[in-house]
Amino acid sequence: MLIKPLRLFTSVLLAGFFSLSVMLGANAQENESYQTLPLVSITIGKQPLEVEYAYTFEQRAKGLMFRKTLCNQCGMLFKFSGVKKASMWMQNTFLALDVAFITSDGVITDIKAMQPHDLTSVGASQAVLYALEMNQGWFAKNDIKVGDRLVIKD
Repeated sequence: MLIKPLRLFTSVLLAGFFSLSVMLGANAQENESYQTLPLVSITIGKQPLEVEYAYTFEQRAKGLMFRKTLCNQCGMLFKFSGVKKASMWMQNTFLALDVAFITSDGVITDIKAMQPHDLTSVGASQAVLYALEMNQGWFAKNDIKVGDRLVIKD
């Protein structure tokens, strides 16, 4: 008589352990699926920030993909391989972002909104060397606009 309840208890216990290990594995995979990059100090307008710096092809390609949150003052600065009419898209990106396209001398040419998972390319109006992605609305809240300057601190 004791064997049936013990088997049931063991089955439930094993099912619980299996579910927990699958959940932990999924969380670990999710945490490993996005990159963290070195930080760079910038000033944009009068706003000093430390943002992640994506300067290799692989870093730029992955960008902010798979992130579920981004702190209020966090963002990612992309440096392209050369001056070009760059564009961005939101594949595998869960966050609503704004992107500022920036010339090689630090002038913001465009600030454009981007929606999560939108595969439409959002492009700069002229040749740029950088793009800065921040939470949607951050540029407006901080009174940053086209023509303002970004300075990278060495």
